[in-house]
Amino acid sequence: MRIHLDPIGGVAGDMFIAAILDAKPEWYDEMCLTIRAAGLPKEVGLSLQPHTDFALTGTRFSVDELGIHEHHHTPFIKIRDMLSESTLKSGVRQAAIDIFSLLAEAEATVHDKSIETISFHEVGEWDSIADIVGAAFLIDKASATWTIGALPLGRGAVDTSHGKLPVPTPAAVSLLQGFYFEDDGLDGERITPTGAAILSYLKPQQIGAAQGGKLVASGTGFGTKVFPKKSNVLRALMLSVDGHEGQSDDLIYQIDFDLDDQSAEDLAIGLDHIRSLPTVLDVSQTALFGKKGRMATGIRVLATTEDVDKVFEVCFFETSTIGLRYQELKRMTLDRWEESYVSERSEGSCKFVSRSGITTLKVESDDLVSTKGYANRERLRREISTKYETPSD
Repeated sequence: MRIHLDPIGGVAGDMFIAAILDAKPEWYDEMCLTIRAAGLPKEVGLSLQPHTDFALTGTRFSVDELGIHEHHHTPFIKIRDMLSESTLKSGVRQAAIDIFSLLAEAEATVHDKSIETISFHEVGEWDSIADIVGAAFLIDKASATWTIGALPLGRGAVDTSHGKLPVPTPAAVSLLQGFYFEDDGLDGERITPTGAAILSYLKPQQIGAAQGGKLVASGTGFGTKVFPKKSNVLRALMLSVDGHEGQSDDLIYQIDFDLDDQSAEDLAIGLDHIRSLPTVLDVSQTALFGKKGRMATGIRVLATTEDVDKVFEVCFFETSTIGLRYQELKRMTLDRWEESYVSERSEGSCKFVSRSGITTLKVESDDLVSTKGYANRERLRREISTKYETPSD
């Protein structure tokens, strides 16, 4: 399943939970039991209620600290230990710890402290703990890939235990490096630190609209703020992609540029440096006839959507180009994995691919280097294919 988030009003922990549960209300009872298992006191109430702002209808999730009147600064290590010692399912426990850890690292960076000395203020209260554990449960339960639209920037300042801080808050800014923002002109905090930590954990692909798939559910989660002429909601669209068994699709960037003034020798070095970037998927070059009858080289770089600005920067740094063309593209790939093989002649590794219900393979070329002779290499390929491939009907 793929879940696309539309942050119309913003992103906060309670909005994330409300949006997912509006789409999947049958998960609510199990989520509440999970939050209780994390140590939530019985005095703290949980509720999920229908809500409308007379423009949209949806759901609001609330945590009510009914019998708790004192609010303390809670050390990160205390929350981490509480979660580590809980009876939570391992996947939920680790997700909750990871989200809190991201938040603690951001606070440590902002305040120039060690992560072990960080104490949470607003986030240390039970409502925020419930939000993060609840979000961790839903993320684990959904087992989905995630996408999200542009984040609303917000304006002004917000009152915190550290005094008035600019919006987005420094912790949120630290957590949301690399995300694209839009300013819709509305004042107020739009992405809370808890919401930012959840997004930082999810690492969703950021796209303008939901990718293709069969829409199976949708949910609208309300926040507590009220904005003029805009609903303060986070919408979740759940899309099934099961129709393409053995296949997955995602978004990538295609970056193109042409050169006619860099030597082939130096260009090869520069392209190797571009190719070494962790987010670059492929680099190719094509011979072209350029302006004034010059021979030129066309360069194409394929990269993931994560940190694409770094790829742009390195393309300019490593080549003589003064301009790039780029676009987002959908791609579909077959499921693939790598396994070792053993034959009478050698051993090495193969790339396996699931292709329309059958399994095909390709021997790694590096493992064929020691086999001399074209016929011998072909014989080795056939031997391994016969032994490991799944034949078609």
